[in-house]
Amino acid sequence: MDFSFSEDQRAIAEMAGSVFGDYCTDERMRAFDLDTQPYMTELWQTCIDTGLHALAIPESFAGSGMGITDLHCVLRAQGAGLGQVPLWQHQLAAACLARFSGESQGELITAAAAGERLLSLSLNGLSTSGGVALQLEQHADYLLLKGSVAAVELAAQADALLVLAQGDDGVHLVQLDPRAEGVELVEATLNHGAGAADLYCHGVCISADQVLPAQAVGWLEQRAIAAAASLQLGVSEEQLRRTVAYVNERVQFDRPIGSFQAVQMGMADCYIALEALRSALYQLCYRLDNDLACDSEALSVRYLSTEAAHLIGHRAQHVHGGIGVDLTYPIHRFLYWSRYLSLVLGGSAGTLERLGDWLANNDTLGWKYDLDENQSFC
Repeated sequence: MDFSFSEDQRAIAEMAGSVFGDYCTDERMRAFDLDTQPYMTELWQTCIDTGLHALAIPESFAGSGMGITDLHCVLRAQGAGLGQVPLWQHQLAAACLARFSGESQGELITAAAAGERLLSLSLNGLSTSGGVALQLEQHADYLLLKGSVAAVELAAQADALLVLAQGDDGVHLVQLDPRAEGVELVEATLNHGAGAADLYCHGVCISADQVLPAQAVGWLEQRAIAAAASLQLGVSEEQLRRTVAYVNERVQFDRPIGSFQAVQMGMADCYIALEALRSALYQLCYRLDNDLACDSEALSVRYLSTEAAHLIGHRAQHVHGGIGVDLTYPIHRFLYWSRYLSLVLGGSAGTLERLGDWLANNDTLGWKYDLDENQSFC
C-alpha cells in the first residue's frame, strides 16, 4: 500500500498547517473562549483568501474541484490547530448542492465558492434514537416543513442550510433559508465553543427544487464521516503529541512520569488507536475519490474515530492530572473537540449496529472484491 500524498496534496497540507499553526496559538484560543463570537471570522477570511474554503466545490461553480483526500489534508491541520471555522460544512454543502441540484442552485453555489455566502449543514437524526424530527409534507401544489432540527452549527450565521426532513418516500436533504418565514432559531454554544442553534419550522413553505433526491443523503453522510474523522485525526495527533511532551517533562518520585510503565502502556494504546483510524480513513478517502462503494468502510471509520476520540481524549486528561482540568491550560480544548466530533459522528454502539446489519446482508467485504487484480477471488 502507498499511503503517501501527491506533491499537490503535500503543498495543500503545508499551506493549511501554516495557516492554522500561525493563527491558532494558545493565546488566541484562550481569547476565543472568553469571546462571544460563534466562529473565528478573521481565520475564515484567511481561508477564503487562500482558497481553502472551496477545495471540494466543483470547478464548474468556480471552486477548485479537488477531492476528499485534498480536503482531508486541510481538515487534519484544522483539527491540530482547533480552528473554529466551518470548512467541511461549507464545502460539502456546496458540493452536494452542485451534484444533486445543479443549475437550480447555481447562484448560491458560486457565491459560496467566492466566499460571499456561508453554508452549513446538519445530519442530526441519522445516528440518534429519535430519528429525523423535521417533517416534509406534500400538499397539492406546495411543500411544507414542520418540526425541528437540534444544534445546527452556525445556523444563525449561515445564508443557507442543508437539513434532513422525513417525507412520505423517505428521508431527504432540504436546502433551507434560515431567515425564511416560519423559521425560528434558538441560539446556543456547542461544547467546543462554536455557535449553533436549534431550528424550528412552523409550516415553512418551500419549492420542489429545494428538496434533493434520496441518494444525496448517503452521498453526503459518507463524505461528512470522512471530514469529521479527518478533523479527529488532527485533534488526536496534536493532543497525543502534547501529552507525550508533558509526561516526559513532569517529574514525580524523582523521575519523569513518562518512564512509568502504566503511562507508557496507556500512550501506546493511544498510538495504536490513532494509527488504526489513520489507515482506515486513508482507504475511505481513496474510495470516495475513485467513486468506489464504501458503505462498510465509512461505518468502520466512524466507529474507529469515536473510539479514538474517547480513548485518547480521556487518557490524555488522566495523565495530565489536576492541570488537565485547569481552563487556563490548553489540553482540555482537545477533549472538548473530541466530544463534539463524537456527537457529529454518532455513538459507537449505533455505528456497530449499522455495520453489523451491513455484514449480515453482504457476502463480500471491502476493497479486494472490486479491484481488477483480485477478481479471481470473488
